[in-house]
Amino acid sequence: MVTLLKTPEDIVAGWQDAWNLADAAALAELFAEDAEFVNVVGLWWHDRKNIYTAHAFGFTHIFPHSRISMDEPRTRLIGADAAVVQSKWHLTGQVTPTGEPAGDRFGILTFVLERRAEGWITVAAQNTDIEPSAQTHVNLPEGRGAIHYKKRGTA
Repeated sequence: MVTLLKTPEDIVAGWQDAWNLADAAALAELFAEDAEFVNVVGLWWHDRKNIYTAHAFGFTHIFPHSRISMDEPRTRLIGADAAVVQSKWHLTGQVTPTGEPAGDRFGILTFVLERRAEGWITVAAQNTDIEPSAQTHVNLPEGRGAIHYKKRGTA
C-alpha cells in the first residue's frame, strides 16, 4: 500500500522511521510508482521497484544496523499541488565491504512531492553527501577528491 502523507513535511519522519527499521518496503512506499531517486554517488533509479531493490540491498550489506537522524525540514510549496522538502541528515552505523565500522556521514535529502486526492507522495528525490570544508570534487590522476579552492587568509 502506498503511503500518502498528510503534509509534505511528513516525508522526513517517514524516511527516518523506515530507515531506522531497515524497512525497504516502507521506504519505497513513500514514492510514486514512477518516482525518480538519485543517490549520493549518482546512481539513478527510475521507479518504486528499483528504489526498493536498491535500499533492500543497502540495508542488508551497507547499512545493516545504521541509524539516521533527520533535521527539521525546510519546505517550499510550489502552487497548491507540489512541494520541495529538504532536510539535513546524520547517519551512523554504516559498514565497509569487509563489515568493519565506517565513520559517521552527513548529508542533505531533497524530496519533490506532489499532492494527490488522498495526500502527498514523493515523485523525485536527490541525496547528497556533505563534504566538510570542501567546495567541489576534482578528478586527478591519483583519484577523485573533495577540495576547497579558497586559500587561507584570503577574502
